[in-house]
Amino acid sequence: MPIRVVAAEDSFLAREGIVSILGDIEDVELVEMSGDLDELRDAVERTAPDIVLTDIRMPPTNTDEGIRFAAELREQHPEMGVVVLSQHAEPRYAIALFNAGSDRRAYLLKERLHDKSELSRALHDVAAGRSLVDSRIVDKLVSSRQRDDSELTKLTPRELEILALIAEGRSNGSIASTLGVTKRAVERHINAIFLKLDLGKPEDVSRRVKAALLYLGGDET
Repeated sequence: MPIRVVAAEDSFLAREGIVSILGDIEDVELVEMSGDLDELRDAVERTAPDIVLTDIRMPPTNTDEGIRFAAELREQHPEMGVVVLSQHAEPRYAIALFNAGSDRRAYLLKERLHDKSELSRALHDVAAGRSLVDSRIVDKLVSSRQRDDSELTKLTPRELEILALIAEGRSNGSIASTLGVTKRAVERHINAIFLKLDLGKPEDVSRRVKAALLYLGGDET
């Protein structure tokens, strides 16, 4: 069965681009396109999609409609995934998105839409119950925390690298492949990271993403 998507974007040109990209992604079906928050709510209630793909800002206020609607869906339709698109790297919105629950949530910069594989990965990860955060958001958070002379100084360079990949939503296997190390080595590093930063137990990927983002976010929350 295809992943059924309802999308929301108020810009005509951006809508056309999203329609074209989704049409090229295997196993994805665009059910309906909305132009504002009210239309999006109505489309979701009528069509019950697997995933909502939404701009972070749209009418009526053009502030944080996408984030607020994701929180609504967490309460009303917890099984429904949300992929939020943002024009700019805004860590506070990414943290807000994951604060209410990190499974089935992704935060992606619009510039990534130039490569359909980025959106495809986000949609498929969210459909599978996982999380994804744009790497530019994570880089910004890590840099900010390092400037604040935080407890990140407890971590080795390798552990910092792995923490950033955890915050992106990477699995242990993916991290191992990216770094060219064994999965067991990654597990040892992750256990050390969570112990040093007092983040609890590194359980499933989504909880790890939330813990890492909230820690890196610091005062952003």
